[in-house]
Amino acid sequence: MITFISSFVLLILGYLIYGRIVERVFSPNPKAKTPCFTHQDGVDYIPMPTWKVFLIQFLNIAGTGPIFGAIQGILFGPAAFFWIVLGCIFGGAVHDYMSGMLSLRSNGVSLPEMIGDQLGSTARHIMRVFTLVLLILVGAVFITTPASLLNNITDNFGGVIFWVALIMAYYMLATLLPIDKIIGNLYPVFGFALLIMAGGLFGGIFFCDGNIPEITDAFTNHHPIGTMPLFPGLFITIACGAVSGFHASQSPMMARCMQNERLGRRIFYGAMITEGLVALIWAAAAIKFADSLPAGGDTPYEKLLNYMTDPDTGKMNPALLVNGICHSWLGTVGAVLAILGVVAAPITTGDTAFRSARLITADILHLKQDKIYKRLIICIPLFAGALALMFINFDVLWRYFGWSNQTLSIFTFWAVTVWLARHRRAYWITLVPCIFMMLVCSSYICIAPEGFSLNHNLSYAIAIGVTLIGIVWFFSKKKHHTKLQKTDFSD
Repeated sequence: MITFISSFVLLILGYLIYGRIVERVFSPNPKAKTPCFTHQDGVDYIPMPTWKVFLIQFLNIAGTGPIFGAIQGILFGPAAFFWIVLGCIFGGAVHDYMSGMLSLRSNGVSLPEMIGDQLGSTARHIMRVFTLVLLILVGAVFITTPASLLNNITDNFGGVIFWVALIMAYYMLATLLPIDKIIGNLYPVFGFALLIMAGGLFGGIFFCDGNIPEITDAFTNHHPIGTMPLFPGLFITIACGAVSGFHASQSPMMARCMQNERLGRRIFYGAMITEGLVALIWAAAAIKFADSLPAGGDTPYEKLLNYMTDPDTGKMNPALLVNGICHSWLGTVGAVLAILGVVAAPITTGDTAFRSARLITADILHLKQDKIYKRLIICIPLFAGALALMFINFDVLWRYFGWSNQTLSIFTFWAVTVWLARHRRAYWITLVPCIFMMLVCSSYICIAPEGFSLNHNLSYAIAIGVTLIGIVWFFSKKKHHTKLQKTDFSD
């Protein structure tokens, strides 16, 4: 329990102390006019109240991520607490704040264009394709997953196809309509519900049966399967709640609605710290609940894995644990919140994924989105692509999402690092987490069965080599352009 309480306090202190340091490095200008005023179009560029922008940003980046990822991550042991705290404060929150603020400074530009502005045209083209494919994949999966859940909850009412059609219709409306119509009204409600659920579990952690492991046992891999080493397995499994590249694809939506640059720390850094708190609560609740179970294994990690394993498919399904904890700890209210968590949260991830894909495509084509027919020109192909992907087996494809998500964060970190170096600011605050994530992603794709399945030591050696190449590239470019008044790293 000491580890959990300390981690919770450290996350809050991280916002209050390190968040302010990061803010000073960026130097927001409270007198600058933001894009919601300079580019106001009544669709995507709309001034919105700060509390709404915060809750929308929080739900945009959260969804089921800090729930399912944290539950699966705690299987590795108490090192999960270590990663959530340090990853969130020094990695994820910095990543989200800097990318969001850089988009804000660039008139709400989408992520691929922002990366291209800093790293050159080749990176721009790669990121356009990479990000669009990732967002369409996310959207497609978050059609089928909640559709199946709703079909089961309603005892096959209408069939899966009915729910797919209903969710698709909602996605289309949320993607086409002005952001303040559906997203601006529904997201704050869902955001509050997610926070209320986390608050209820926070109380349960103190008053319900079971024990929480301490950080003294953090450097042992406790995963019952144990095929993936602690490094990099844990750092890929827990993305939302620590570091997630997907977040940078979502932040431009809120950058187009913020009324003042000084709100950035509260919205971008603060939303990520809040997500870290939610992830921390779910990780602690999961292992404490599992420890209280009378049977299912010799260790709480074995009990947790067995409880989450679907008896029909034999696959891990964290939604089973979400449902069990909420019913056991929170009663009837918990049952409602569990349904909200496993159904509404992925839907709110899917709709913003499609909306982000529309904005990115519009930036690529330089097509204004003030008229609905212009939005339809982009949306129809995006949804057609998602429908095509729904007929593919996602068991293997989805394994790549965690790696792709973290790899996207590397490109974002590099872009922000270059921007900071150009403006002669403390670029180490993004360079250090960038180097760490390069080690994580490079070693994971080498070790993982869906990757190259290489020997662990060889994989680590390759990861170190790849990371060193990135470091040498950066400092060689920095040295080459030191004497220039305006450094250009895109050569």
